[in-house]
Amino acid sequence: LSKVLDLPPENLIKSISAVPVSKKRHVADFQLSIASVIENGSSDCLAQDLHLQAQKLAERLKCDAVVSEIRAGPGTVNFTINRELLAKTVLQQVFQDGSEYGVKSELFSTVPREKAVIEFSSPNIAKKFHIGHLRSTIVGNFIANLKLALGHDVVRINYLGDWGMQFGLLGIGFQSFGNKEKLKSSPLQHLFEVYVQINKAAEDENTKKLAKDFFRKLEEHDEQTLSLWKQFRDFSIEEYIRIYKRLGVHFDEYSGESYYREKAQEVLKMLEDKGLLQKTTKGTGIVDLSEKKDLSLVSTVMRSDGTSLYITRQVSSSVDLAAAIDRMNKHSCDTMIYVTDKSQSHHFQHLFQILKLMGYDWAERCQHVSFGLVQGMKTRRGEVIFLEDVLNEVRSRMLQNMTSTKTTKETQDPMETAEKVGLAALIIQDFRGLLSSDYQFSWDRALQSRGDTGVFLQYTHARLHSLERMHGEAQLTDVNVACLQEPDAISVLQHLLRYDEVLYRSSQDLQPKHIVSYLLTLSHLAAVAHKTLPVRGSIPEVAQARLCLFQAARSVLANGMKLLGITPVTQM
Repeated sequence: LSKVLDLPPENLIKSISAVPVSKKRHVADFQLSIASVIENGSSDCLAQDLHLQAQKLAERLKCDAVVSEIRAGPGTVNFTINRELLAKTVLQQVFQDGSEYGVKSELFSTVPREKAVIEFSSPNIAKKFHIGHLRSTIVGNFIANLKLALGHDVVRINYLGDWGMQFGLLGIGFQSFGNKEKLKSSPLQHLFEVYVQINKAAEDENTKKLAKDFFRKLEEHDEQTLSLWKQFRDFSIEEYIRIYKRLGVHFDEYSGESYYREKAQEVLKMLEDKGLLQKTTKGTGIVDLSEKKDLSLVSTVMRSDGTSLYITRQVSSSVDLAAAIDRMNKHSCDTMIYVTDKSQSHHFQHLFQILKLMGYDWAERCQHVSFGLVQGMKTRRGEVIFLEDVLNEVRSRMLQNMTSTKTTKETQDPMETAEKVGLAALIIQDFRGLLSSDYQFSWDRALQSRGDTGVFLQYTHARLHSLERMHGEAQLTDVNVACLQEPDAISVLQHLLRYDEVLYRSSQDLQPKHIVSYLLTLSHLAAVAHKTLPVRGSIPEVAQARLCLFQAARSVLANGMKLLGITPVTQM
């Protein structure tokens, strides 16, 4: 192509793509999009012109030892690769690159390596860990995994809601109803119960006064109150670490609003010095973000509660400004990503705008990845309050399904297998659509073993793994690729060819759905091939070649699952 079109090869890389496998017909392996290589771009070109151009170009290209067929399509030129070469090259690449298959593709050669700070999960201490926090946790984990796999430097931050008036209430609540033993053994549940109990009395004037006093002491660094608060925080983090581990998630840093309460004051001073801070008649601090500077769009950065000065608690935005500036100073990263639900979109737009007004150009490189709401996730005990409830629920439901199905093999650790398969089910149900869309959660749909579910991915992985267990690992060196010419084998190979493009798409828009649909198709194609291309009972040469094909499919399936935050199981 480079010779005929007189273009450098690297200019053509993005114009050539692998052709998606079709169930209905035999398809070529690669296609060149004509619109992306002609001089005047696609907008001026009519469809029939593009078709004509494609035909003209196809006529000028000759088949050779690599390309066995060249055909013009609607606005594309399609190339079919010599079948044996296709099998040999794809399998070699998968075996050679292992867990880096797809990542080493030339598609990523021009992508600069960056440092990314990703803030996700971020629950509030003593409050419910709602489904929004769960979504933030798995989405943030996926983005971090993907960036890491692509060679970027990643810092995972959990920004806890660990400060504010509610700690005044929680403090006096604990003095009345708290229990040190329970705080140690199950801090999240115990603090939540205390908070619910004291909240019943929250309107009582005496309670209000005591809560204010407790919080004032906290603000003034009183040793006793600070030490109690520190226990709330430390024990909660310890328990979170344990639960996140079950999810397969970890953080490099547990940060929180408490770190920035003093720095928030400095930020307000900076805003004041730059003439950006304005006071309303009620004493609230605002920043004018309107284009005409007519206060038609303002962001509140400081509030006056009408109460005495010492309990003026800055609205989170000055704390968030302080946190962003501090992170940039500390990590000097290329990009900063916040993963929260879409109801916070305005908050982050304002945050980035204020940072820009303050003269921080890096605000351009901050990004809010937002997601929609999940309706209807309940456990048998009712509403979801703790993350652990969800994990226990998914494990027990999966265990029940596994014991009631006939195909289930005896596994070494059924509890652990049930948890991993159940988590895959949750993650795939969540990642199938666009992140920004809301969806209705259904346990039955998520845990189905057939259809496009996480259970199906795990089942496929376990089946392919059992082939390796039964027949031993295939050695690529002694594989005769002439034995992989059946349409079902070619379909798997063609699909493996596309993996790098799917990774590239997800890396561009940070949407996991591209990888999800790729893995589901891979599993369907592998399931068909597993039926039509038996290993057992075939002559050794054919058995070896097929084993090699299935091993390659399992390897790519496992890589993709791990990126999504799923631990592949080997028995099910």
